[in-house]
Amino acid sequence: MRRTLVAVTAAFFLGGFANHAYADRQPKMRDALAHLERALTSLKNANADKGGHRVKAIELTEGALSEVREGIKFDNQH
Repeated sequence: MRRTLVAVTAAFFLGGFANHAYADRQPKMRDALAHLERALTSLKNANADKGGHRVKAIELTEGALSEVREGIKFDNQH
């Protein structure tokens, strides 16, 4: 039992170090992407009648998602 606990603990910490070593180069851009995706879902689930502003917000958010993805792609290539 003790050996299992030690092995699990070691694997946990080593896994954490491995994740840190291969951490995303662009954590802020990935965070922005996640926030925009959640915002888009919320906008799409909102009631439709907003005088056209909801539809415009959806379009702008989709554009922002595209720009963030392109920024990540650009940075990964350079």
